[in-house]
Amino acid sequence: MKLEGLKYVHLLGIGGIGMSGLARYFKSLGKDVSGYDKTPSSLTEEMEAEGIKIHFKDSVDLISADVKKHSSADETLIIYTPAIPEDHSELRYFIQHKYSVHKRAEVLGWITKGHYTLAIAGTHGKTTTTTMVTHILKSSNVDCMAFLGGVSSNYGTNILLAKDTAKATMVVEADEYDRSFLTLHPNVSVITSTDPDHLDIYGDGAHMMESYNMFANLLGNEGCLITKKKVKENLKYGGKLLTYSLDQEADYYARNITIKENHYIYDVVTPQGEIKSVRLGVPGLHNVENSIAAIAMAQQININEDHIRKAVGTFEGVKRRFDYQIISPRLVFIDDYAHHPAELAACIKSVKALYPGKKVTGIFQPHLYTRTRDFADGFAESLSLLDRVILLDIYPARELPIKGIDSAMLLGKITTKDKKLSTKEELVNDVINEMPEVLITMGAGDIDRLVEPLKDALLKKI
Repeated sequence: MKLEGLKYVHLLGIGGIGMSGLARYFKSLGKDVSGYDKTPSSLTEEMEAEGIKIHFKDSVDLISADVKKHSSADETLIIYTPAIPEDHSELRYFIQHKYSVHKRAEVLGWITKGHYTLAIAGTHGKTTTTTMVTHILKSSNVDCMAFLGGVSSNYGTNILLAKDTAKATMVVEADEYDRSFLTLHPNVSVITSTDPDHLDIYGDGAHMMESYNMFANLLGNEGCLITKKKVKENLKYGGKLLTYSLDQEADYYARNITIKENHYIYDVVTPQGEIKSVRLGVPGLHNVENSIAAIAMAQQININEDHIRKAVGTFEGVKRRFDYQIISPRLVFIDDYAHHPAELAACIKSVKALYPGKKVTGIFQPHLYTRTRDFADGFAESLSLLDRVILLDIYPARELPIKGIDSAMLLGKITTKDKKLSTKEELVNDVINEMPEVLITMGAGDIDRLVEPLKDALLKKI
């Protein structure tokens, strides 16, 4: 499809992180961009301030008059996310009136086609790794365009534009949900992890692994795949393959890892030699591992050691990924997007390593009934690492309730003695009535809307 001649782009589910990136991309090209989302958010507010028209009620009457007048595929593109249900009235209207209607993944595939593309996939770590790769390239004066799965703290956005779009290197977060990453055209790929997730789509881990194999083989024989040894064992890929690890021997790994003033400092062993004294700009041992993957990818496009070291040191992370809200002698408050058992465990263990001897309180909002059902025991095991647990109700997103699956069920499985259920309305009081030493908010739903109220209340108490 030719995107150049488009005049109007309308996005259903525009408030999602991937959809908002596309909205901003088309707005940068001078297109008239509009969209629908279920609920307002800080992201939709930012896009509205940028001149993107958004409404929050599913109503054909709210579709702009220009979009209604121009149904030709040459003029108007409708993009939707899989979270939009089939009975959505606007989606039905566009299909019935024969608009050009496409999923987000298809459109991202069209945009990246023809570019030298770096794609980062995986159940955990892909957003931070993608953002770090982008920062390394930008810091090395490589003209690149990036579609990120989170808001970069260095750049304040989830999309970075190039000076010369036609010739730019493309950096893309490759989303496994709904097999979206199979529309991409990568030259170098990273797979950070393949832990089962999205079992509402895949059914089981074996079918999910099948999709990761298909993603790996999009590279062809001339590409390069970077992954962990454990993942490599389950992949069938015949092209160039490099391995990385946190601190176990691989093509790329860290050694001499130390913590100095809450920052990790380490040497990185690579096939091209050792990069000494790398200082990571963000906390978390899991982010050391993410940096190894990013460095491996950067070396495939000939970024030199000095640029890599400087960029890793100035990397400020991603909003809602180990995102410090308060740092004081009396209280540390961190917000994180963790929503899978392995992500929760990595986040909690990193916090405990950084603040030994401190009581760690965690607030978790489970995301999706199906994920809570499928991984209840794993969630309970990870959350039991906390000294105090507060659970919010499950955030349903696109799902209807499942009988017997709720936060009370999950709370019963958690072995931590100091645990309780709370609501959005009660949460601030529940937290400040028993002031924490270290507080973590975790989840992928709308728990982010509670971060500022919590922060304001806590700052008044310390």
